[in-house]
Amino acid sequence: MSNDLFVWLEQFQGQVLPSSWEALGAARILADAMGGSVVACLFGQGVEGLAQEAIQHGADRVFLADDGTLADFRVEPYAALLAQLSHQHDPAVLLMAATNRGRELAPAVAVDLETGAIADVTALEVQDGVVVATRPIYAGKLLSRCRIPERRPQIITTRPRAFPRPEPDAGRSGEVVAVEPVLAEDEILNKVTGFTTAEGEVNLTDASIIVSGGRGVGGPEGFQVIRELAEVLGGAVGASRAAVDAGWIPYAHQVGQTGKTVSPDLYIACGISGAIQHQAGMRTSKVIVAINKDPDAPIFKLAHYGIVGDLFQVVPALTKAFKERLG
Repeated sequence: MSNDLFVWLEQFQGQVLPSSWEALGAARILADAMGGSVVACLFGQGVEGLAQEAIQHGADRVFLADDGTLADFRVEPYAALLAQLSHQHDPAVLLMAATNRGRELAPAVAVDLETGAIADVTALEVQDGVVVATRPIYAGKLLSRCRIPERRPQIITTRPRAFPRPEPDAGRSGEVVAVEPVLAEDEILNKVTGFTTAEGEVNLTDASIIVSGGRGVGGPEGFQVIRELAEVLGGAVGASRAAVDAGWIPYAHQVGQTGKTVSPDLYIACGISGAIQHQAGMRTSKVIVAINKDPDAPIFKLAHYGIVGDLFQVVPALTKAFKERLG
């Protein structure tokens, strides 16, 4: 049995997602501790150029499947190929980012391999040759340490921005191995007919700075001051469920247990009371700033910095100060 670690690299339109590079970096650290190799699994069409990027980011070997049936993500052909490669090479661990696609793919592969899957992991370590994963439970109120000692591979999805992205090293060398897809086109039930892209918004999952508004913004027009601060900081606009349910802002902006789970470097919560469901989606943020008129709002117990005051006075003042500082 090998101590190799597989990493599925999610790519879209020829670009590997930042969260996948983070998973690859985590695998590199684990492999060095276990004495194994890092094997990147790269699927798509016209993506052969990404193989060298994977090696530069820490992969020792790349399994490259370049085929029309893999041009767009579909869980059936991707799961079948990952399962076959795992059967053939018996890795100790299979890592992937906990994106929407990763959350769909991981359990599908786990079923095929009759193994376990640990989701939304925020820390990894090696104990007695087995990878131990830490993940939030009970809406983030507790941390659980998990392992799957009797099944291979351990399938683990890593929370985006919970792990550092490795710096590419142009001097690294590795092996690229071409592999063939498992399913032919007529064996795949799902078909991708096209994509609709939301323009002009920063992806919440990948954003390093998020400014969120809640019930305290008072209405859709109240998000204008939130957007202005986010624009100055180069960040994304988030929202609580209360603001989304009220129809003040689209669901795509919702942070929380029923929305996006985020881990930015800076999270500014404006007019958000901080219900446990919202905390579940943002409590792993590196720095949390809360702005609320209610000094007893639950968000202040989680925040690193708190401002008790009217967000319509505080947020514009912050925007003005940041404009002056950032030019």
